[in-house]
Amino acid sequence: MTKQKKVNESRTTMTEMVMPNDTNPLGNLMGGNLMRWMDIVGGICAAKHCESYVVTVSVDHVSFKRPIHVGDVVTLYANVTRAFNTSVEVYVEVFASDIKGGNPRKCNHAYLTFVALDDDKKPTTIPEVIALTAEQEKLYESAARRRELRLILAEKIPVKDAKLLKEYLLAQ
Repeated sequence: MTKQKKVNESRTTMTEMVMPNDTNPLGNLMGGNLMRWMDIVGGICAAKHCESYVVTVSVDHVSFKRPIHVGDVVTLYANVTRAFNTSVEVYVEVFASDIKGGNPRKCNHAYLTFVALDDDKKPTTIPEVIALTAEQEKLYESAARRRELRLILAEKIPVKDAKLLKEYLLAQ
């Protein structure tokens, strides 16, 4: 039987304060710095789930919806949405507030994919994910479609083989 892990077993939270060296000339957090933090929290979450080293394979669409200012406190939450054979998708949400907790806001989110590596740095199988809530189940189900899209964009499968994605788009 394949090992299974609950989503909450690898949930990871990271908090950072935006310092002047993290910002652009307008005093806002630079996107690259935020993406670095997202990769770190996502990687920790993935490694906890996989119980191995992981490497980043892809980052889905990232948009910067709200600026994060110098002095703001940024909290990043990472959850595994689904595990495939050797890869795992992690959903990262980013929230910011001022130092006193005022002006709380969701700033962005992204899906990151990681591959688990064994001691010889070869891909290794990973535990399945058990979704416990309706929200976790929704993310779990939609992960297969996002995976097909990533595989198409990486030219690993032809569009004609994206069955789940086609079914979803035709049902809309």
